[in-house]
Amino acid sequence: MNAPMPHADPDSVATDSAAELARIASQITKLDEIAQTWDEHHAGTLSAIKSTIEALNCEAFRRLIRFLREDPACAVRLREAVRDPFVFGVLRFHGLVKDPLEHRVEAALEEVRPYLHEHGGDVELVAIRAPDTVEVRLVGACHGCPASGQTLTEGVERAIRQHCPEVQHIHQVSRPPQQQAHSDTTHHVVHFISPFAKGRDEGWEPVCTLADIPDGGIFTHSHQGHELLFYRRSAVVSCMNNACAHMGMPLDGGELIEGTLRCPYHGFTYLLETGECLTVPEVQLTMHAVKVANDVISVRLAR
Repeated sequence: MNAPMPHADPDSVATDSAAELARIASQITKLDEIAQTWDEHHAGTLSAIKSTIEALNCEAFRRLIRFLREDPACAVRLREAVRDPFVFGVLRFHGLVKDPLEHRVEAALEEVRPYLHEHGGDVELVAIRAPDTVEVRLVGACHGCPASGQTLTEGVERAIRQHCPEVQHIHQVSRPPQQQAHSDTTHHVVHFISPFAKGRDEGWEPVCTLADIPDGGIFTHSHQGHELLFYRRSAVVSCMNNACAHMGMPLDGGELIEGTLRCPYHGFTYLLETGECLTVPEVQLTMHAVKVANDVISVRLAR
């Protein structure tokens, strides 16, 4: 009786496939480099042949995948086959598969990180919730920025949607409560304008002056249909919608204690410099970018 064949180690198979793909890709690169030394006519002919063969292979792969997907059992095997680095690499080259969502989200975050780093901030991927939700966390200076909502919308969300059009919901989450309690607040930096707002100078609208807001106090003002709530600590000013993130009730009648405001209706408490909810860290007030120049306070409304 013949002895049973041993099963191949999946990790070993994947490593071999990746190595083989890298070897062939290196050969193709060397051939491309040789072709670049040819005259324009011959190089153009080779490029046309290469493009035609690629288009032929792509269409054949597309039809094969469509046929296999029609059979549930074959569809399962197809998903298993795509895990092979060689198969995945070839299909990815033809645009028939995408990088895993996590990789594409990370690529989007890498794209915006240089802007955040310039201002002492960063962003990290917290979780991907199937099928279409991403959770991120602004850290460093961006975590405490009154314009963090604008940073998220104008920078982080835009990059994620460009790289991952299937993502429908992008949520900003706060640090876990225990991390907040033990964090070193001496390094907490507040920027009045997000790094993305700094890149352009339009959209600012003068609303009030520093003298309108008592130091350590709040001030409400109606502007373009928005009920705005301002908080001032010395020259530091933050602006938010005068609406609790819980049920949208006005906040200005609540109890103000050392930079925190407690909603008079259901007791949700907010840190006014950042809009962060201390009762439920996962929610946050809608914040607006603020600029103070010559004691005039201008805002750029978050849309």
